[in-house]
Amino acid sequence: QNTSDSIFLLGYFNCYGIGSTKDNEEAFSLFINALEQDHILAQYFAGKCYEFGKGIIKNEKLAFEYYEKVANKNYAVGQFKLGWFYDNGISVKKDLKMAVYWYEKAVNNGHLISMCNLGNLYRNGNGVEKDDKKAIELFKISAEGGYLGGIMMLGYCYDFGIGINIDEQKAVELYQKAANLGHNKAQYNLASKYKYGRGIEKDLDKAIYWYEQSAKQGHQKAQNKL
Repeated sequence: QNTSDSIFLLGYFNCYGIGSTKDNEEAFSLFINALEQDHILAQYFAGKCYEFGKGIIKNEKLAFEYYEKVANKNYAVGQFKLGWFYDNGISVKKDLKMAVYWYEKAVNNGHLISMCNLGNLYRNGNGVEKDDKKAIELFKISAEGGYLGGIMMLGYCYDFGIGINIDEQKAVELYQKAANLGHNKAQYNLASKYKYGRGIEKDLDKAIYWYEQSAKQGHQKAQNKL
């Protein structure tokens, strides 16, 4: 086991350029070596290499197969990836019920991004019966865990009264928190709040500032506002 651990770590260091030059091909080769000894994290990272074409030709179908192995061993990262692939129809037919199934498994293992993604499926009634209360509950736990998407979506719920009474000041507070940490949708929503003076005093300079921050990160609507 130590051998597969050290091979995996060497792959990880190569992947992220820790103590050496970044080398995706070498990293991929080491992950494959370690996973042949049944190293679970190596299976996950091999999946990532295939998903994003790092050190190997991109192959989302193979990525899915590696993630599936990790998911079936009850690891949240693999379960999240399967949920994501089904949610977005990546290498498999889009299947929102299967997305819910795998996100739920990841949520039970404390995966914060899955909580937010599952919350959105409940909010929109996709693959599951629409349930705003369940959605906000998931966003809350995700936000408390520090996931920016969860903080943003909790703000959105307060903003539009999804599963809770409208509280625009609370929405602004949450948007601000996520915006400060670089979430582009939160930056856009915060800019709109400043523009119209909702939940906070109207301030066009701040509105422009946050539209600019959001636009820099590729938010299309923010780019159109400038």
